[in-house]
Amino acid sequence: MRSPPPIPAVCGADWVHSTLTCAAGLKAAATTAPSRQARRWNDLADAILAATTRHGLHPSGRRQRAFDDPRVDAALLNPAVRGVLPLDDPRIVATRAAVHAELERDGYLYRYRQDGRPLGEAEGAFVLCGFVAALAAHRSGDRVRAAHLFERNRATCGPPGLYAEEYDVTHRGNLPQAFVHALALESAATLRLP
Repeated sequence: MRSPPPIPAVCGADWVHSTLTCAAGLKAAATTAPSRQARRWNDLADAILAATTRHGLHPSGRRQRAFDDPRVDAALLNPAVRGVLPLDDPRIVATRAAVHAELERDGYLYRYRQDGRPLGEAEGAFVLCGFVAALAAHRSGDRVRAAHLFERNRATCGPPGLYAEEYDVTHRGNLPQAFVHALALESAATLRLP
């Protein structure tokens, strides 16, 4: 079997959240693989993690949106809840803090700042990111915050119980949004556990 291609060819040098999600997926898959394959997948996950640390870490210690884009992105919470690193890792803690400080308004999370306009003018809040933030808060032990984020985002569904991709008093984006429904269910199931 051939050795894996260089990291940029595997995951691209674009979005740090998707690159880290590749690493989280490899780590998760390795838990059920035969030992030789598990070692290879864990080694590849570690190489991806090292590459994102070299090229996707902001000088402040948080993850940045892309290797060439220093903005914070709420999608960076997803690989954190998928186990790419422990939630108490300083890079994860710094990223979560930056996401909430820069991209949260009234319990809604915006994916990233489009430009210099206030949050909500360029796009609506990303409901998916709100549910991921609820999972991150829950897994970090902050159950009150998790419940607040969950309920705030759960309430954005329309009368038939469908979620749009974005929310801004009215639904925006794709409707229905399957990813949002999946995270709503995962959040509900996770938050109900003791």
